Amino acid sequence: MVQSMRFDLQSGSTKCITEDIKNNAMTVGKYSVVNPNEGFPIPDTHRITVKVTSPHGNNYHYGDTVGSGTFAFTASETGDYMACFWAADHKPVMTFSVDLDWKSGVAAKDWSKVAKKGQIEVMELELKKMYDTVSSIHDEMFYLREREEEMQRLNRATNSKMATFSFFSLMFCLSVAGMQLWHLKSFFERKKLI
Repeated sequence: MVQSMRFDLQSGSTKCITEDIKNNAMTVGKYSVVNPNEGFPIPDTHRITVKVTSPHGNNYHYGDTVGSGTFAFTASETGDYMACFWAADHKPVMTFSVDLDWKSGVAAKDWSKVAKKGQIEVMELELKKMYDTVSSIHDEMFYLREREEEMQRLNRATNSKMATFSFFSLMFCLSVAGMQLWHLKSFFERKKLI
């Protein structure tokens, strides 16, 4: 399982990453620019602008010229949520690395805090994790079932349209063939060959 990812970003360019998130799913993200000089503060040239948006363009997070940050929200719509990172243009062009840790659903919950808050036994904590995982799988199954029904409706509609189109194509071909026969017959009758 991937815990986080690292990617390179050039100054003056943009890089976007999407995550497919279901409705009402908790999402947590943490990003930071990798410091090229360990032990020293991040230079001002290594600042980025970050924007997280929903599939319909709603803004969930915006960070302007930051070295690191976090975002957390509960998704209000199903679809691909996009996190875009861009850096100001520098001469000469610079490349720097960005770490991103983006979790959603069951993975977004911090189970260690849940255990500390309620003084829950280890077994009970594991049962809660399993229950949340099963609930997530259950919701995903219903989502997939809805998508399958939608695809079946689309398939039936397409098959119906193709059958109608094939019927009219066949009628058109037969009509053209009949008109050709009639034309040839009348042509040969005028020439007195038949």
